[in-house]
Amino acid sequence: MAIVLDGSGLTVEKLVQIARYNEKVELHPEALKRIKICRAMLEEKIQKHEIMYGVNTGIGEFSEVVLDDEQTKQFQKYLIYNHAAGIGDPAPIEYIRGAMASRINVLAKGKSGCRPEIPLTFVEMLNKGVTPVVCQKGSVGASGDLAPMAQLALLLMGKGEAYYKGERLPGKVAMERAGIPIPGLKARDGLAAINGSNLLTAMSAIQLYDINRWLKQAEIACAMTLEALYVNMKPYDIRLHQVRGFSGAVRTAKAINKCIEGSDLLTGKFKMKVQDAYSMRSTPQVIGAAHDAVAYAKSQVEIELNGVGDNPVFFPEYKLTITGANFQGTPVSLPMDMISAAVTMVCVMSERRLNRLTNPALSIGLPAFLTKGAGMFSGMMLSQYTACSLIVEQRILSAPASTMSIPAAADQEDFVSMGMNTAIKNDQILDNAYGVLGIEFMAAAQALDFRDFKPGKGVSIAKKVVRKYVDFLDEDRPLYADHTRMKELVKSCEILEEVEKVVGSLE
Repeated sequence: MAIVLDGSGLTVEKLVQIARYNEKVELHPEALKRIKICRAMLEEKIQKHEIMYGVNTGIGEFSEVVLDDEQTKQFQKYLIYNHAAGIGDPAPIEYIRGAMASRINVLAKGKSGCRPEIPLTFVEMLNKGVTPVVCQKGSVGASGDLAPMAQLALLLMGKGEAYYKGERLPGKVAMERAGIPIPGLKARDGLAAINGSNLLTAMSAIQLYDINRWLKQAEIACAMTLEALYVNMKPYDIRLHQVRGFSGAVRTAKAINKCIEGSDLLTGKFKMKVQDAYSMRSTPQVIGAAHDAVAYAKSQVEIELNGVGDNPVFFPEYKLTITGANFQGTPVSLPMDMISAAVTMVCVMSERRLNRLTNPALSIGLPAFLTKGAGMFSGMMLSQYTACSLIVEQRILSAPASTMSIPAAADQEDFVSMGMNTAIKNDQILDNAYGVLGIEFMAAAQALDFRDFKPGKGVSIAKKVVRKYVDFLDEDRPLYADHTRMKELVKSCEILEEVEKVVGSLE
């Protein structure tokens, strides 16, 4: 069933369905009506030669340059040409589809002044699988994601390039093969198509969806390690977290208890410490804090997905045009910088648990580095090195991009969000996070094979899935293939899906 875009109600989950899973979209009839009303107001103002930024003036430092009628007709074409100034490799297709859906939803508010043909063409492109080729780098996140969005808008003129049915084609050819009319650009159309932080917002939305699923796997990995180390489970009593009041901590404690339910660890058969190390008993507070950060970032991203990110903004009900800075990416980039730190923080704790699994002084009787032949064999000693190298890279990337503004456009644009840098670095942080967690899963499965007791239902399933892809490390072998398989396994969410079939949702 198609997702209807009406300027409100676009969630992270719906955006992922459109961007990743190719769900069809429709423009709501009321949205189309709003767009037409706004356009009529704009054309009336153009006829009266009312000065409007980006319509009959230049942009940026040239905003005081007033265009004549002929220049106004040509301006949108040159606006898109000169802003299509990105560099490097193309962004993934799902990110561009997400940006298109996000932009349609902005235009559906009826505050941007474009012709209806602009969002309707984007709708057809999404539904027929025409995806513009867009360089990922080049945006400073204000005035929106101008460079990448301009490459997207080139298709509206039959220019640029696009992916269609697995081929990379000239834009005009892709549109013709898909049977999509090329609308061209008239006054305001070009700027309305590009003037918002839609790519960085779409990237952030998709990342938050994946990070939520990754955090649930961090809870499963933690549960496996807790069992392997005979941890005292009192710190996971739900009541302890309820009295403090952080919803993320309550959620994490519940999830880990679900995974451990049915374990011999809960019978009192095993001698346990009165208090374990922080990395063993602070997990609800740490992963929980990451959940709370994700919840806040998601709320901000969804506001942006359903808000008017544009400049100028038109108010037909008042016959009014207001210029401002609703393209500014900071409301998304700042919380997503927090997400950089949150994911890295959870990885640091994962590595500390890995250390306790491999260190014979801390592992409660497990063999050194989880190998039977310590000395001859090194077991998982080097796995920790790999995890540490990934985390150092994450730490470097966790520096907030939102504080890194460099003035541009002759100081007219003297503060920018650098939000695209946030989104790009979060891709790498998350990619590394899959690897760090994969190594903990591998080590925890290895440790549990040395133990003689029945683990919890969720832990047993997780270990079973790990063993589908990585064998017990009986004697040393090159581990790069195992590490890489585990990284891909975590990314696939197969462990999560199989565990949730048995224990229920970990939300």
